[in-house]
Amino acid sequence: MSKAQAVAYKQGDYKSKVKPIWCPGCGDYHVLISITRALAEIGVAPEDVAVISGIGCSSRIPAYTNCYGFHGVHGRSLALAAGLKVARPDLTVLITSGDGDGFSIGGNHFLHACRRNVDMTYIVMDNRVYGMTKGQPSPTTEPDWDSALSPGGTGLRPFHPLVIALASGANFVARTFSGDPNGTARVLVEAIRHPGFSFVEILSPCVTFRPDEKEWKNMVHTAPVEPTDDAARAARRIMTDDGFNLGVLYRGHRAPYQPEIGTASVDVADLEEAFLL
Repeated sequence: MSKAQAVAYKQGDYKSKVKPIWCPGCGDYHVLISITRALAEIGVAPEDVAVISGIGCSSRIPAYTNCYGFHGVHGRSLALAAGLKVARPDLTVLITSGDGDGFSIGGNHFLHACRRNVDMTYIVMDNRVYGMTKGQPSPTTEPDWDSALSPGGTGLRPFHPLVIALASGANFVARTFSGDPNGTARVLVEAIRHPGFSFVEILSPCVTFRPDEKEWKNMVHTAPVEPTDDAARAARRIMTDDGFNLGVLYRGHRAPYQPEIGTASVDVADLEEAFLL
């Protein structure tokens, strides 16, 4: 009998004793709730879960879980997570990131993580601003968003993560809203269970630097179409997306990348000797 079958885990089993220090009203509180709720629904043991992150408000999440975690450097969480998953395919690997960490310095890793299709789940809390570093525009910020750090706006076209994920080969693509923790948890359960690379964008308002995002609760809506396994159809749908459609967009059928894991054929002492000067 497996640990998951022997023990009925509760949401609290996945929470650490570390108190979150996000700003009051931050959407990431609800994302943390959704993640722990999803893990409890799946029933995987906390010690069989690894939560990997980079830098930013969203990347604090590993410390707030009772799972194994790694707080990496800026933009490199996907590379760390992929290496862990292919070496330990028995683990459930989650990556938590933000729009700055994931789509700016981490943009290249995002493309290739989708392409490689390693069986892990990428959770990006998108608030369209750099919150931890005091409100600079991020890759997903609207071009006309006026702020003290970008008077008049950047004038730059925003990065469209769902389009990029689909085009790059992600096997599962979805968007949710942090203000709906139950709906987000349901999508995360499906994302984690789906084979291959799953990408979930979570609209998570930054009420400190983007108080206008408090209106997101009135703007989000369930997507009017059902999920599809046809990438071309999903692409047509998402190119006309208003940015606030919620739900699963795409479920693919590509086989995950998982190399065979054999035993070491070289002794560590021999490797060390080869590098001696």
